[in-house]
Amino acid sequence: MSSPAKRLGLFERFLTLWVTLCMLAGVALGRWVPGVTAALRDLEFGAGSQINLPIAALIWLMIVPMMMKVDFASIRDVGKRPRGLLVTLVVNWLVKPFSMAFVAWLFFRHLFSAWIAPEDAGQYIAGAIILAAAPCTAMVFVWSHLTDGDPAYTLVQVSVNDLIMLVLFAPIVRFLVQGASSLEVPFQVLLYSVIVFVVIPLTVGAGLRAWFVRRRGRVWFDETLLPRFAPVTLTALLATLVLIFAFQSENITGKPLHVALIAVPILVQVYFNSSLAYGLMRVLRVPYAVAAPGALIGASNFFELAVATAIALYGPGSGAALATVVGVLVEVPVMLSVCAVCNRTRSWFPAPEPAPGVTL
Repeated sequence: MSSPAKRLGLFERFLTLWVTLCMLAGVALGRWVPGVTAALRDLEFGAGSQINLPIAALIWLMIVPMMMKVDFASIRDVGKRPRGLLVTLVVNWLVKPFSMAFVAWLFFRHLFSAWIAPEDAGQYIAGAIILAAAPCTAMVFVWSHLTDGDPAYTLVQVSVNDLIMLVLFAPIVRFLVQGASSLEVPFQVLLYSVIVFVVIPLTVGAGLRAWFVRRRGRVWFDETLLPRFAPVTLTALLATLVLIFAFQSENITGKPLHVALIAVPILVQVYFNSSLAYGLMRVLRVPYAVAAPGALIGASNFFELAVATAIALYGPGSGAALATVVGVLVEVPVMLSVCAVCNRTRSWFPAPEPAPGVTL
């Protein structure tokens, strides 16, 4: 008997709708109560720091629960089936940021130059690069579940990517943004963003995970505690989007065409990298349960980190921040389409081998 079709939860299934509603609410807030919006925009850690205090607090509420899901102990088993992880790392770190830099430069500097001014183009290129340089974390577990991915191997892929992100995210972003957009990237601000939005949440999440598992056990942690954080994460995400779109209200209402144009290179890059990862997995005869999550990691992004970094570098009303938010807007329909392709092509991959007694 075939297993019942897997479905997204209410939030994940209609994420694009929620994002759209938040965009409208944020734009309305920015246009109708500009005084409130300006007051919220001016709440920074320090004058000129570009780290908006309300957005930083909300992003922490999103990221810490996500980091609590990551089990770094699983990395010790990485050598048992290395091919899938190797493909994921090559696509995520040697291809994805660089392909995005090229695609964004091609579209914003040349193909869309009739509609986008050079100063806007530089901002959009920077935002697209920041988005691509942050591999997805928590949402990958949702996509992996929908494609019958190996949960243990998905966990390894996410854990290793998070550790690499600590080292490579800042230098890759600085190198590519300065090269493709000609914008200055203050390395100190970028490094500070990584510390605030990756290092600290990752440390706090890992510490809380270890403490709760030791005190109450893994089953209670996974099945009771983590679900309790879902409403907090959801509320923080939606509130963050409302604030970002409020800060972006002038850009959005003045340049509605730009929102659609920004989505084009993001879509091209997502489908290119997911196809590349999936194709390499097939050539290397990686099992489907590993190949599907690998393609999904290549397609999706850690948009919470990307939004926070763009805001820290260029401000909440910048074109770079707008580009990262457009990535959120297209995330769910794009990922569902990749999931559908994976589910229809699982016959391309070798049949799973009998379990040898290990989960990885």
